[in-house]
Amino acid sequence: MKIASAATRRYIRRFMPMMFAYVIMLFACVWAIRNWHPVGLQLLILSVLPALPIIGGIGVMGLYLIEETDEFLRQQVASCMLFGTGVLLSVATIYGFLVNGGAIEADPDLFLWVFPLWCFSWGAAQCVISLRDHLAVRGA
Repeated sequence: MKIASAATRRYIRRFMPMMFAYVIMLFACVWAIRNWHPVGLQLLILSVLPALPIIGGIGVMGLYLIEETDEFLRQQVASCMLFGTGVLLSVATIYGFLVNGGAIEADPDLFLWVFPLWCFSWGAAQCVISLRDHLAVRGA
C-alpha cells in the first residue's frame, strides 16, 4: 500500500474543509435567497458566498502543485488538470455554439456545473493514469 506524500496529506487536510464549507454555504445561501428574498447588497453577498470556498479550493490545488516534491506526481497531477481543463473548454465551446445557433435554450444555472465538471474530468484522468501505471508495473 502506497502512503501519500506529505504534500498530498496537506492537500487533503486543506481541500476537504473547503468543499465542506462550499456545500454548507451553497445550501444556506440558496435557502436564504429563496426564503428571505434579499435585494441589493444582501443578494449580492449571498450570491457570491458559495464561490469563495471553490476559489479557496483552487488555491489549495495550486499550493499542492508547489509543495509536491515528487516531480513524477506533480507532472501527473498537472497533466490531469490540463485534461480536465480541455474537457471543460470543449463542453463549454460546444454548448456556446448550440445556444448561439438556436439549437438549444440557454440554461442560466448551467454555470454551477463548471467546477464539478472540471473536477470530475480531472479525477477521471487520474483514475485512468493510475490504472495504466498499475498495469504497467504489474506487467513488467
